[in-house]
Amino acid sequence: MDNKAIATLLYETSDLLEIDAQDSFRIRSYRNAAAAIEALPQQVADLIREPKKLLEVPGIGKGMLANLQMLFKEGVIEAHTELLKKYRPSMLELLKIQGLGPKTIALIWSAYQVCDLEGVEKLAREGKIRTLPRMGEKHELKLLKAIEDYRRIGGRFLLDKAEELAEKLTEHLLSTPGIEKVTPAGSLRRGRETVGDLDILVTGPACCEPKARQKIIEHLLRFPGLMDVIAQGENKVSFRHRNGMQVDVRFLPPESFGAAMQYFTGSKAHNVALRQRALKMGFTLNEYSLAKVEDETPVVRKTEEEIYAKLKLDFIPPELRENLGEIEAAAAHALPVLIELGDIRGDVHMHTVETDGRNTIEEMAKAARDRGYEYMAITDHSKNLAFANGLTDERAIAHIARIRAAEKELDGIRIFAGIEVDILADGSLDLSDSVLEQMDVVIASVHSHFNQDRAAMTDRLQKAIANPNTSVIGHPTGRQLLRRDAYQFDLDAVLKAAATRKVAMELNSYPDRLDLCDVHLRVAKQHGVKIVINTDSHHTSHMEKIRFGITQARRAWLTKDDVLNTLPVAKFARAMKHGW
Repeated sequence: MDNKAIATLLYETSDLLEIDAQDSFRIRSYRNAAAAIEALPQQVADLIREPKKLLEVPGIGKGMLANLQMLFKEGVIEAHTELLKKYRPSMLELLKIQGLGPKTIALIWSAYQVCDLEGVEKLAREGKIRTLPRMGEKHELKLLKAIEDYRRIGGRFLLDKAEELAEKLTEHLLSTPGIEKVTPAGSLRRGRETVGDLDILVTGPACCEPKARQKIIEHLLRFPGLMDVIAQGENKVSFRHRNGMQVDVRFLPPESFGAAMQYFTGSKAHNVALRQRALKMGFTLNEYSLAKVEDETPVVRKTEEEIYAKLKLDFIPPELRENLGEIEAAAAHALPVLIELGDIRGDVHMHTVETDGRNTIEEMAKAARDRGYEYMAITDHSKNLAFANGLTDERAIAHIARIRAAEKELDGIRIFAGIEVDILADGSLDLSDSVLEQMDVVIASVHSHFNQDRAAMTDRLQKAIANPNTSVIGHPTGRQLLRRDAYQFDLDAVLKAAATRKVAMELNSYPDRLDLCDVHLRVAKQHGVKIVINTDSHHTSHMEKIRFGITQARRAWLTKDDVLNTLPVAKFARAMKHGW
């Protein structure tokens, strides 16, 4: 079993334990272990014979180690197996439905012995949910709507969609007097690859006075697209947007804004570790302030920077707050200087009207120049992608000539001639070597035969890396967020090959890919593999999406030295042809 499968099993166990109303500490132990394994660079399968190393992983104690040892010996986790006998696997899906918590699910099971989505929907349509304790017609109708929303969108949203909604809501709220700041928190601020719900923090003088705050709330409720108000109080409004996302808006006094930002940005694991540190230093930390334990007198609360400094920590960027060693590094003044958007000197994965893009070579180059880039690359598709009008050898050679001509006509930017060449099922590349060697940048990508087994896909990628013309492996795992899982391959073996051959891995910034993910980027860095951050732009407007890639790189603790397209043009050109 790989780490993803193990983490899924542990998450499922924690959910089942919650349905069974078991001890909260036990529930949390499974969730903490799942999160730790999900972020672990090494495979548990490789460490299972070295229990001391597994016990060094935060979140894995002796009890959890015993569970993992049973899993690899017998193929099961005892608690998971016993709970599934009692409740059935379909019950896990019910937890994903808004308004169906463990207690409600247990209540439905007790009354009707129903534990699947279709069954619960049928009960609701027949008016049977409303007859249960603490239920009613209104709850029943909300449940039906939540099931409809779940089927439509799955409850997760891409980063750009969440950001777009946050920007519109921010603009709407700032149009009212007495508001100074409107700031997204939660997983959007941390840059998680998908967002479940949106946390918005609002502060300013109007938030401190009840009548003024009520006017803000009334204005908020007129926000275009607001569908259902889930909850409304003096300081918080939760609502469902037309796109299905839940939005929680909190109104805060300016003096506690920093504490609230720290708390609601999360993650939970980071906050728990930070609170434990605070307690050891004689403080309590919550969403209102960092305060003294003995008399709860606030010490600092206005800014996050003050809170971290008082805890004798360097400021921890939001992208790093996942309890993956960032607190220890901040205490030792060892946090890396993370890559920033301004470090990028060029974007080298772009398509034009010659294949499936929307703009010409010249239009793409001018847009890149307008962004301040020193260089860019045109990398249209190769012939295997017939649906994208991919280039044959002959068309590719003619295209190189057009790119070279465009570069002579445009001042202020270097235009590299490149290709996104298909990696065929046997690992060979989709254009002849005599054509590829004329390219400045060769991005080799998988676009077909995603169902090859792990060994075959690993061999396929290694063969592509071994081709002397390959500069970069494009969107290396092939995933499309919320639509298609990554194909299976041995990441360590592929990265070792890339390190040996000096072939870079792409971080594809397009929000529905973000491939490599932050965990895999950290593994690549450990192997000494360099990264190229690209947008895979098919239109000039797509270039701005590189910021999503930068966010993922920051989550992976990458610096500018880990990323090749932070290099000046001459050094970058050499890295593409001869390795770094």
